[in-house]
Amino acid sequence: MTNIALSRRLRGTPFTRRVEEAGVAAYTVYNHMLLPASFGDPEGECAHLKEHVQVWDVAVERQVEVFGPDAEKMVQLMTPRDLGKAEVNQCFYIPMVDERGGMLNDPVAIKLAPDRFWISIADSDVLYWAKGLAYGFRFEVEVFEPDVSPLAVQGPKAETLMARVFGDAVRDIRFFRGRHLSFEGRDLFVARSGYSKQGGFEIYVDDFDLGEPLWDALFAAGEDLSVRAGGPNLIERIEGGLLSYGNDMTRENTPYECGLGRFCDPWGSIGCVGRDALIRVERDGPSRVIRGLRIHGERVPPCRTPWPILSDGGERVGQVTSAVWSPAFDTNVAIGMLDRGYWEPGRTVWIDAPDETRPAEVTTLPFEKPDEQRG
Repeated sequence: MTNIALSRRLRGTPFTRRVEEAGVAAYTVYNHMLLPASFGDPEGECAHLKEHVQVWDVAVERQVEVFGPDAEKMVQLMTPRDLGKAEVNQCFYIPMVDERGGMLNDPVAIKLAPDRFWISIADSDVLYWAKGLAYGFRFEVEVFEPDVSPLAVQGPKAETLMARVFGDAVRDIRFFRGRHLSFEGRDLFVARSGYSKQGGFEIYVDDFDLGEPLWDALFAAGEDLSVRAGGPNLIERIEGGLLSYGNDMTRENTPYECGLGRFCDPWGSIGCVGRDALIRVERDGPSRVIRGLRIHGERVPPCRTPWPILSDGGERVGQVTSAVWSPAFDTNVAIGMLDRGYWEPGRTVWIDAPDETRPAEVTTLPFEKPDEQRG
């Protein structure tokens, strides 16, 4: 196995030592940091996540803070989603696009005050884009990366565990809302959110020295809940239709291609970068869209580079961007981008995987079991 040479450019987190002690088996690099990807048994970790509770080091979800009188105006410029009704302590999933309407990131924007936002980013250097916009438009704001490291608590028992550590007030937090709760005399922003479909919370730790005490408190309080260390799980992510920026979508894709058109309002009164480009795409419709795929046959190998999707005649009509074996669905599940005319659910296409060419069925996202499908 090839190791990663560590340096100051690859930053640690407040939880790194605890993650190592928990037996992390694989990392991925994300926002110039190490994101725990597996603790040695991805299928077992997926099953555990769906039944119990896990603690995830997701400090890689860096925050870009926009603070000042023009903060709301600037954040609105960065996204085609209308933030006009955003309330304090509310979280918003926002497509972030460039002048061509291409996706730059798909972060969660958190309105902490009328003049203060955190943009909790996926894997791309949003800080530089934000600083360029602030300077170019002469906004009266400060733009910087605060020392904030999110810790996620995910799974069906997450609320029980969080209430034991933060008190019953955590139960009153609605989805994509947050509030400040006390831990060891320090107020931490806690949101009901997270990168899984199992429900849970994200704790925004803004004191590095609190990282290990918070980790330890969660594990001490959750011993009878079968709490484990974990991380974003590829199987659960694909089953749930959660997209990964840099994998399933890049700057070459518009929000409409990524199934995110419902978060866009380019025809409205908001002024955002890429508005004219998005209006053209919405008017004409996308030429390709993201879909789910059930790939037949034995377990597929890891999808490290996109696999071509072929028509019956051998024409390339798309690409698979994420794929894995799903024990719950007893088949390979995948996410891919398909051209117009080939994205209808139920259609058969062919996947040119590294080991062999396989038939696949186009599906919607998230994946549904037969007894869950709507009539």
